[in-house]
Amino acid sequence: MTKYRKALFPLMIVMLIIITGCGNQEMSVMSEDNVSVSENNTSVSENALVKDVPTDDELLQETDEEENLPEIEPEPLPEYKKVKVKGIYVTGPIAGTEKMDELITLVESTELNAMVIDVKNDEGVITYKMQSDTVLEIESGVRYISDMEKLIEKLHEKDIYVIARIVAFKDPYLAEKKPELCLKTDTGAVFRDKNGEAWVNPYKQEVWDYLVEIGAQAAKDGFDEIQFDYIRFSTDANADSIDYGEEAELMTKEEAITGFARYAYDKLHPLGVMVSADVFGTIIDNEADAEIVGQNYQEMAACLDYICPMVYPSHYSNGVYGLDIPDKEPYDTVYQAMNESRKKLETLTVDGELDEVERTVGVRVWIQDFTATWLKGHISYGPPEVRAQIQAIYDAGYEEWILWNARMNYTEGALLPNWQEAETAH
Repeated sequence: MTKYRKALFPLMIVMLIIITGCGNQEMSVMSEDNVSVSENNTSVSENALVKDVPTDDELLQETDEEENLPEIEPEPLPEYKKVKVKGIYVTGPIAGTEKMDELITLVESTELNAMVIDVKNDEGVITYKMQSDTVLEIESGVRYISDMEKLIEKLHEKDIYVIARIVAFKDPYLAEKKPELCLKTDTGAVFRDKNGEAWVNPYKQEVWDYLVEIGAQAAKDGFDEIQFDYIRFSTDANADSIDYGEEAELMTKEEAITGFARYAYDKLHPLGVMVSADVFGTIIDNEADAEIVGQNYQEMAACLDYICPMVYPSHYSNGVYGLDIPDKEPYDTVYQAMNESRKKLETLTVDGELDEVERTVGVRVWIQDFTATWLKGHISYGPPEVRAQIQAIYDAGYEEWILWNARMNYTEGALLPNWQEAETAH
């Protein structure tokens, strides 16, 4: 057997080299003393090894097959509807009644081109029977609007841009259904604001996910944009007694609110909708107010498609911008606020560093189309006062605005007719 072993050893080495070169596998070469196979076994092994080595024709065929594989096309990017919005606000109950037809006529006959419709309102109620898991679980959907998809289709046929208003952290309904998510006082009681309404905790990931879930379903149902309101902490004086939980030890209020804005944008924007947020007008240049509510104008703007400051003159304290009663100076109040906005956003920063995102945030201004009867020294708001605010926006370098009137009684006399709007092209 010795001479057989000596004769077979070179052959084994050759075969091992072939295997190593073609199969690119890890092999362990045995020493001569450890080889103890018969001639028949060697012959079988040789035949098996030869079959594992592809021929030149087979290699060419494999190459041809690879070249003929269908190319995998990347998924197309969503189409985003960019509109210079001139809009009005509409509640869920109104959107589900005949008055909605009157508002549609108002939009069609004037320079208006958009509607902000409540999807999740101040009570935490979803204004239609939304088919979304958590909404169905906690039964937060009501039938104010019988067929939201049909309504949106109707508005789109009339070339009206449709924005979903989603009230974020003021949510009495969710706070009741899931008390583990609501704000509590340092004594463990449910926190309630001056109106007796509970809020949910802006630090809670579960709250973020619920809001994004609603936004995603609204996008699926046809809305062009998701706009978050009450994306802030409560301003109540007794808010200092709130226990925000362990999460509050890891981040500030501003970090929590900006974090949610960024999270919502990252989740919703890829669905083909714009993402925006309403903020207090005063936080643009008032750091104390910004800290209380957790809204950092620059940092929020850097992670949204639109930021929407509410610069209602009635909401500014007497003396702001050197105005004795801002409510009596609609043009000056709005102009100075938006001039400060322009300065703030000339260079966006995120966490103290220059923002590297190659996009410019849009600024869309909420303005006052109501009379603040509760204010001492207030004035009545009619066509001149509403139009003065719109002109102030243009003069400050911006182009988009939305009128707020809680009763949806909008001042048509303040609006350009649609034929005149086409001529001025603002």
